[in-house]
Amino acid sequence: MASRERWLIGAAVACLALSVAVGSVMTDLQAHLRNRHGQADLAAADKILSGSRSDLTAMSHTKKRTNTRRNALHSSVTLTLGQLVSLEKALAIDRVDSAFEGEIISTLDSCLAGVESAYKQISAHNNALAADDLSASAVACSSSEGGASDGLVYPFDFPDPDVVLVGDTYFAYSTNAVAGNIQVIESTNLTSWNAVGNALPNLPAWATPNYTWAPAMIHVGDTYLLYFAAKVAGPGGGEECISVASATQPQGPFIDNSSSPLECQASMGGSIDPSPFVDTDGKLYLVWKSNGLAGPATIWSEQLNSIGTGFATNDSPAQLLVPNQAWEAGVVESPDMVTTGGHYFLFYSGNSWNSANYAVGVADCSGLLGPCTNPSSGPILASSTGMKGPGGESIFTDASGAYWIAFHAWIPGAVGYPHSRDLYVRRLNLSGATPVIDSAG
Repeated sequence: MASRERWLIGAAVACLALSVAVGSVMTDLQAHLRNRHGQADLAAADKILSGSRSDLTAMSHTKKRTNTRRNALHSSVTLTLGQLVSLEKALAIDRVDSAFEGEIISTLDSCLAGVESAYKQISAHNNALAADDLSASAVACSSSEGGASDGLVYPFDFPDPDVVLVGDTYFAYSTNAVAGNIQVIESTNLTSWNAVGNALPNLPAWATPNYTWAPAMIHVGDTYLLYFAAKVAGPGGGEECISVASATQPQGPFIDNSSSPLECQASMGGSIDPSPFVDTDGKLYLVWKSNGLAGPATIWSEQLNSIGTGFATNDSPAQLLVPNQAWEAGVVESPDMVTTGGHYFLFYSGNSWNSANYAVGVADCSGLLGPCTNPSSGPILASSTGMKGPGGESIFTDASGAYWIAFHAWIPGAVGYPHSRDLYVRRLNLSGATPVIDSAG
């Protein structure tokens, strides 16, 4: 081979080696460049990522601040709403209180207007119109004095009440006051009462006007009999005595043309608080109280004749009860007898009638002529928060046969004469050995 050819082959080999070397270098260079670009991209990405993290951190802080402000605002709104609700409730209560106060004032005005009108009629000697005025204002006055929470049903002076059911109407009689010698009122529901007027327009000649007490009515045959106490007029008089008047209807007018009382007991200070009673055998009895002069105040019983206008015999009355308990303070009066379940219960009042110490007691008797004993050492009805000095009681039944007790009492803060003794009515339970009076009528 010629040298020229060998040279060409060598040159070709050298070129080939150089080409390979250059290619390797280029490959390395490209790889290096790619690596440089990758690192730059990574750096850029890291920079971007770092910026994103900062943005996220800022956004997180912003979100937290927003949530905090939102929660604070929510709490503020909740508190404000609560305050608004409380304010609305307070305003509602104020509105109710204002309306209630307005109603109270209106009720009181109605009561006072009726009473004022009644006093004007009394001054004009027109007791009938006075009674009408009181009837018209009775509901308003009763509400002003506390309603029927303690059994109050007639908020005017109505002492020593006696209640009797005739047909479907209740008639109540009381000691003299605005309506006259014997007041009479009526009701069909024991809650609302209307004044009828004066059941005894004229007194017998022996009686002193304006001194009639403690009436009690009973129906005998076709006649209605009204027993009452009055003061004897004239020289040598002055004692209290018992009489009886008759009528053809329960509201009267009752007439008494007697020339002398039915019972007096002058040596014992006089007789008062009569209460008629029909025994299980149909016999009539009268139970009453002697005032006490030669001896203590005493409750008596005696049989009446068949028509109830006199006593059946000339026998002496039977003594039923004398004061024997501390709470009575030496006084027993206003008796009323009732029999049920084999018991004869004698209800009575004790202590001073003109005080809050007045109260109602009960004795258990073997019959209408006694003897009687106290089943308890205290009264069964005494002063309470809503009324003071209850007494002058009478027992009656409603149309269903259920027992009730009527009594008078003072309004708290107005105890003692000349304040009024208002009429109260409550249910009475006689099923046990000792009677129980319900807390309200």
